[in-house]
Amino acid sequence: MEMKTDSNQPLKWLITGGCGFIGTSLIRNLAIENKHFIRVLDNLTVGTEADLAKVCQFSHIGNCKDLSSDKITVPGCELVVGDIRDATVCRHCSRGMDVIVHLAANTGVGPSVENPELDMKINVGGTFNMLESARSNHVKRFIFASSGAPAGECEPPIHEELPPHPVSPYGASKLAGEGYCSAYYRTFGVETIALRFGNVYGPGSGHKSSVVAKFIKKAMAGEPLEIYGDGTQTRDFIFIEDLVKAIRLSQSTDGVGGEIFQIATNKETTVTEMTNLLIPALEKYGINNASLINGENRLGDVMRNYSDISKAKRMLGWISKTDLAQGLDTTVSYFIDQKDE
Repeated sequence: MEMKTDSNQPLKWLITGGCGFIGTSLIRNLAIENKHFIRVLDNLTVGTEADLAKVCQFSHIGNCKDLSSDKITVPGCELVVGDIRDATVCRHCSRGMDVIVHLAANTGVGPSVENPELDMKINVGGTFNMLESARSNHVKRFIFASSGAPAGECEPPIHEELPPHPVSPYGASKLAGEGYCSAYYRTFGVETIALRFGNVYGPGSGHKSSVVAKFIKKAMAGEPLEIYGDGTQTRDFIFIEDLVKAIRLSQSTDGVGGEIFQIATNKETTVTEMTNLLIPALEKYGINNASLINGENRLGDVMRNYSDISKAKRMLGWISKTDLAQGLDTTVSYFIDQKDE
């Protein structure tokens, strides 16, 4: 397969959910090159304008109907405050774009169990709106943020050919998104790539409610760290910089339209093992006496989850490089710095 590196040509990126953890991390990476145009579509329910301002200077677009490819300045960044459930907003925002990175979602198992209808409307309806906007505006490449959740309860490692059996509404909605990506590639020629992210952690995750960010925030507040169940459940923890590299390669690699990739580390880590690495990192930065408690198992959670990343290595030339101890240390340092600021 012919592969190409990051294009020397400036690209026009639409990033949904761009004010969030992954979005701002990607934008920081793009902004360093000082050549791309970046449009962010975000409803600001999680990320904020202040979060975006930390990684780039941006203009605020009040009315998406005013968007025009003729007004795009390279390099540049603009924020459109809007919702992916609004098909008109999606269509206007997609005009003139080269690539869409669709990160906006109702994230996590817990919220999907609490409100499965909302999860469906955002994750299925919103993804459909973005794909239809890509098709109607002739956007060449569409990168979809998926998850290991569509695979459901299975014997890991998870790989792309496993029959999906989602356990949670979240897994079902992400599976539907993958299905629509496949259909829009095979029927309409939109070059979709679905990336099944592992458990993402790292600097910038202050709004995250996943286990690493939650435990750090709890420890800093002097609150106990609650492990659901006995802590033997396993996850595949991936550092944010490694994940951003996978997104960039998904944009720049030829011949991967219609594909799904597991983006993780191929390492199975129990929540207890992760916590045993996190506590020394906390102590290094003066956060001592973190206490652990065990709560009830959570509905919709799977017991074992880690990924076979050989397909991403073979087709994208991608591997994760950050080991968990190093990544946790960097993440705790970030949270400490944010508190000091």
